[in-house]
Amino acid sequence: MTPKQSLWATVIGTAVSACALAYAQVALPTQVLLSDYALLSGGLVPVLIGMLALAGACLCLAYGLAAADPLRTAATRVLLLAGAAGLMMSAIFPTDPGTSEVGSLSGEIHRWSAAVVFTSLPVAGWVLARGRAATPRWNAVRAMSVASGLTLAVYLAAHPATFTSTLINGSAYYGLMERGVVLAEMVLLMVMALAIGGVRTGVKAEATPAEPTKAQEPEQRLAA
Repeated sequence: MTPKQSLWATVIGTAVSACALAYAQVALPTQVLLSDYALLSGGLVPVLIGMLALAGACLCLAYGLAAADPLRTAATRVLLLAGAAGLMMSAIFPTDPGTSEVGSLSGEIHRWSAAVVFTSLPVAGWVLARGRAATPRWNAVRAMSVASGLTLAVYLAAHPATFTSTLINGSAYYGLMERGVVLAEMVLLMVMALAIGGVRTGVKAEATPAEPTKAQEPEQRLAA
């Protein structure tokens, strides 16, 4: 797989993940959280596809970053690998059914794995865009990183397991906020892939004029 193919694989994997989770949302009885669909008959496969496809997108983006800009993306790649690992663990260990309270080891692993995913991706986007020029593609990465982080903050505040939930009536909409976090982070992954793809193209375009062609070499010798 070439670096360019890996970046497009990020976009495709993210789109596959979104379609799988959207199918569960539309075709199955409504559940509070997306991971709850895995506990329904016919819901395990789309949820697994959604999680594993998104994990694959994170891995493809990490590979593309290593090839396109290895010196400035080390921290971002580590965060993307952490996000991919969290998604895989969330797929392997299902959540506990029917309640926001965790009552099993599997549910505890699932919750903390999801926490790693939700927190690592916004930070990865912000770290990737930090110190880069204020161009539209990097501004988009910054904007989606902030949007993901803010949506996550509202979701955590609204979750019934937190003490702030009763203050803001979070039980009424924390499931909606979880979907908002997932959607924002999917968009963030695609924006990151497109942004770094533009960097790779720009590097090639800037490096080419600096190298003399074979046709120019004889002229340079005559001038000397």
